[in-house]
Amino acid sequence: MATYAIGDVQGCFESLLKLLEKCRFDPAGDRLWLVGDLVNRGPRSLDTLRFVRDLGPAAVTVLGNHDLYLLMVAAGSGRRSKGDTLDEILNAPDCADLLDWLRHRPLCHREGEFCMVHAGLLPQWTVARARALAAEVEAALTGPAHQDFLANLWGSEPAAWHEDLQGWPRLRVIVNAMTRMRFCSPAGVMEFKTKGELADAPPGQLPWFEVPGRLSSADVLVIGHWSALGLRIEPNLLALDSGCFWGRHLTAVRLDDRALFQVDCSTCQEGV
Repeated sequence: MATYAIGDVQGCFESLLKLLEKCRFDPAGDRLWLVGDLVNRGPRSLDTLRFVRDLGPAAVTVLGNHDLYLLMVAAGSGRRSKGDTLDEILNAPDCADLLDWLRHRPLCHREGEFCMVHAGLLPQWTVARARALAAEVEAALTGPAHQDFLANLWGSEPAAWHEDLQGWPRLRVIVNAMTRMRFCSPAGVMEFKTKGELADAPPGQLPWFEVPGRLSSADVLVIGHWSALGLRIEPNLLALDSGCFWGRHLTAVRLDDRALFQVDCSTCQEGV
């Protein structure tokens, strides 16, 4: 049995199928880890959702910011962005079932030495602490008040974690760290405007994974989200968003031996 971790698909369904063929993925014995952002921007988000859901226990996917955006839009919360490609999902006859399945995906997944999260972990969180905090969000997202949670999810404040945070601000900062963060200060204050390369770091900010003394550094973090960062393979970091929607590549890493698989995504935007 092999486990393949795959970067942001974002509705590029044909690229996903080509990558799985290249990996010789067998759902009867192998497993997929998907780093989130299954949907939006690409042309076939509905097919992607249905396919991953139908893989059942053969696929583990964590929630990304675009997945949460879909849930917020469906709940009538937040603001719709120009150019999103969610209408096919929202108008599908099985929309309610797909959204229910998506709401029950984890925010953070840990097995052995690996921890998968869409964007990253704040420097003061161990992986065990992050997993416990993710469980708080997951309880809110799957509970009877999940629409209230989605209505209060929008926004970038608070920008830093404090143990005494409660209610919606507490859950919001957990979500923002795990699904939106790229840069933060050494004290863990997040900056959400900058989306570029490492050289574009604002003054006083670092890529979250380069903060000295980061408490999750003993584990291997498997992430996506940061297409400008590109593929980055380090002993304790597998950053897998290699810009599929932007016409670059969709990437898989076999966790068992770190073998790398990629397919060209130059046609992903066709039909958008």
